[in-house]
Amino acid sequence: MGELINNITQSVTAINSFIWGPYFLILLLCGAGLFFTFRLGFVQIFKFKDAASRLFGNFSLHGKSAGKSGMSSFQAVATAIAAQVGTGNLVGATTALVMGGPGAIFWMWVAAFLGMATNFAEICLAQLYRSKDDSGHIIGGPAFYIRRGVGGRFGKWLAGFFSIALILALGFMGNMVQANSISGGFATAFDVPSWAVGLVLAAICSFVFIGGIKAIARVAEKIVPAMAILYILVGLAIIAFNLNQIPHIIYLIINSAFNPLAAWGGAAGVGIATAMRYGVARGLFSNEAGMGSTPHAHAAAIVRHPVEQGELGIMSVFVDTFIVLNITVFVVLSSGVIDLESGKTAFSGIALVQEAFSTHIFGHSSGYVFIAVCLFFFAFTTIVGWYYFAEINVRYLLGARWIRALQVGVVACIFLGSTQKVELVWELADLFNGFMVVPNLIAILILSPVVVRLLKDYSANKPYNAKDYIKG
Repeated sequence: MGELINNITQSVTAINSFIWGPYFLILLLCGAGLFFTFRLGFVQIFKFKDAASRLFGNFSLHGKSAGKSGMSSFQAVATAIAAQVGTGNLVGATTALVMGGPGAIFWMWVAAFLGMATNFAEICLAQLYRSKDDSGHIIGGPAFYIRRGVGGRFGKWLAGFFSIALILALGFMGNMVQANSISGGFATAFDVPSWAVGLVLAAICSFVFIGGIKAIARVAEKIVPAMAILYILVGLAIIAFNLNQIPHIIYLIINSAFNPLAAWGGAAGVGIATAMRYGVARGLFSNEAGMGSTPHAHAAAIVRHPVEQGELGIMSVFVDTFIVLNITVFVVLSSGVIDLESGKTAFSGIALVQEAFSTHIFGHSSGYVFIAVCLFFFAFTTIVGWYYFAEINVRYLLGARWIRALQVGVVACIFLGSTQKVELVWELADLFNGFMVVPNLIAILILSPVVVRLLKDYSANKPYNAKDYIKG
């Protein structure tokens, strides 16, 4: 059985090397990001101030009720950030560093900058084409704007393909990855058996899943801001101790992106294509821009105009990558746990981050405990967010009667993910993430004139009526 799993892992890894290579998904993602960046007039720059004001102006740990049908704008963006800020910001960042060299971080930045425009477009479309389920809750996402916006047999098939890919990628395999990272962090910090962590995590998630969209929104709006602020403050304090190293680290990242031989990537046989592959792939796993996941949360927000929520999509990618993920990167690279000349380190995965946070401020064991707790909450909220996205797509494909089966399946995956090695699951998650990207990007490119019109009309203060933008 072990040999079979190894063979499957190698096969999936080979497929991912092509799919996430420079001539397919990286080209598609960056190309779409460039297209929307120019087509929307660098919306991520000229709308950044409004987006920041909207996010921090709406900041609350006790979100205003949006009624029974949807979420408040802040609850929606908190749920989206909850899904974005998770394992990818800690383990994903270090995986990109180790596998792709420091240059991979530069490509993470590029993908995130371009992804801010892509995410804006996704969210505007999710708001426009959203619907209500049988219980009266507002739901939406790529399956809805693909089916209603693209239309026809092609749109119906594409929407179904996206929904299946999302349920597998996030609901099952992605949540196994998140659960595995939590159990790994607790094992190194507290020496707790992985099965015990999995059991407790599965039980907590069950209660939240059963509580539905309102419970998910309440969890996200309270946990995400508190944990993100704590993580950022502690990370900045550690970076401050090593401030003299930061200019060299920035130079190393940028130089290695175009000249891998300048850093340890060259010694490990890492080229520009590999740095791009891991930077964009792990960046996508972190901020999810272009993947079509976070629009499910934003679709439920009660706002006057889709562009208002689209602006918050710009900020969610910014917070995820340029703040939280960068904290991890600069703490790890400045703490001495990786030799900046050779790239050698005695640690891997979450232990690398835990060791980095154990320098300067914490005692050795305290740093491990702090990251284990942070990872628990980050990954837990991601699990909750991803389950919610999977539920919406199960409702779209099969109806509400299949929700209980989804809940049982996701809880089982959470427990299994906590107790098993998941190298294959990581690769399968990358594979199905890629399968999500393709139909989503095809749809938003087809519907790009609608996004342009929404932004233009909003800027001109024209009254918004969804029917004016939906054909048929």
